[in-house]
Formats: sequence, C-alpha cells, structure tokens
Amino acid sequence: MQFSRNFMIICSALLLCHSLTYGQTASPPAPVAMTPTPTPAPAPAPEYVNLTYLLSVAGPFHTFLNYLESTKVIDTFQSQANNTEQGITIFVPKDDSFKGLKKPSLSNLSDDQLKSLILFHALPKYYALADFNYLSTKGPITTLAGGQYTLNFTDDSGTVHLDSGWSKTKVSSAVHSTDPVAIYQVNKVLLPEAIFGTDIPPTPAPSPAPDISPAADSPSADSKEGGSPSKALPSDSASHRVMKLSIWSHLVLAVLGGLVLLF
Repeated sequence: MQFSRNFMIICSALLLCHSLTYGQTASPPAPVAMTPTPTPAPAPAPEYVNLTYLLSVAGPFHTFLNYLESTKVIDTFQSQANNTEQGITIFVPKDDSFKGLKKPSLSNLSDDQLKSLILFHALPKYYALADFNYLSTKGPITTLAGGQYTLNFTDDSGTVHLDSGWSKTKVSSAVHSTDPVAIYQVNKVLLPEAIFGTDIPPTPAPSPAPDISPAADSPSADSKEGGSPSKALPSDSASHRVMKLSIWSHLVLAVLGGLVLLF
C-alpha cells in the first residue's frame, strides 16, 4: 500500500515535469529585435552661385556690374541662377564696349528701358557653348526681358554670333560655364530693337585717300635728280642757229639798202 502511494507520487511528479517541459518548448520564440534601417542622409544642397563675385574677379566687367546693381537686376539674375532648375546664361560686355557707345547713349534711357536693356543680356536657361548650334536653327530666342526682346544666334564653325536687331557681336570667351550658370564675354553692348527701333545708323564708309598730284611749276623728278637739262632749257646748238639767222638777216638788209642808194 505504501509502495502504491509512492509510485503514484513519483508518476504524478514525472507527469508534471513533462508538462512543464513541453510547455516551455511549445511556447513561441521571443521576438527578434529588429535593427532600425538608417535614414539616408539628405542630398547636399547645390552650391550657391554669387554672380557679383564672379563678375568682380573676371573681366573687367565693372560697368555692367554697376548697371546690374543700380537697376536691381542682379537680384533677378541671382534668383534665376539659384532658385530654378533651368539656370541662366548671361552675355557680359567689357568696360571698353560701354566707352565705345557714342550713339545711341544709354544716358537718354528711362529707368524701365535701362532695366530692360540689362535683362536683355540674359537667357532664362543654362546653355553650354555646344548648345548654340541648336539655337541657331530655332530663330529668335526670348531673353529675360521677355516679350519682343529677342536675340538671333548663328554658329559659324564654333564661333557664336549674336544679332539684337540693332547691334551685332560675337562671343569672345567663356567666363564661367558650369550648370546652372553660364557667363560669356561679348564684344559689344546688346542694344534691343524694341528700344532703339529699326533706324540703325549706317556704318561710315572709309574716307578715300587724298589724290596728290604734282604742281604744274614743280620740277620733274628727272631734273631733281640731275637729269638732262634739255627738258628745261634750250640747247646750245639752238641758240647758235638763232644767232646765225640774225646775222644773215642783217647782211641781207644791208645789201638791199645799198642797192636802193645806187639806183
């Protein structure tokens, strides 16, 4: 009887241990800790392009830069360069180009006209030099001045020519050409037809060389160089013939006079 009780206690203990072990093995595994995916770093912002600095260290473009600042067009150019996807292309005349402006004069323009003229020197998009060959087939290209302020381009074997309707010039060098900003030097100030009209002053013809003819009384080159004096003075033989003729005429007159006295 005592043995049966002990046997039952042992079996119950074994059954309890087996149940506990099965419960532990059957329980779901603990969740695996997830490693958080790192957030990608934001793309670096494009470098800010300072047009005032670029134009002040290149050139000399001081006159054009002064017009940019006085008309506040520099703010428009900066915004187009740094706040748009299209970028900007600027044509910058050297200081000597402004000094050569005799007619017409920029001093006679109104504030709005002067601002439009400066805006006329930029396109609202970045263009590399190779792009102008394509632009030459597109006809008039609208500038930042908008509307009727257009430029015509011609690519002549890699040399870019610009025609504003009033002035014609060409790109002489690339000052800066990195997307989104392109700056090209031109030989003349771009004068828009929308401001100055179509009455383009003609190019003065070169004055003819003076026709210098020798004076009538001036000695010939031969006489200056000790040539034959026969061209200027009568020869000795001619003078002798004149003297002999005079003597014979006197003799004839004398004979005739004697005959008259005799008869």
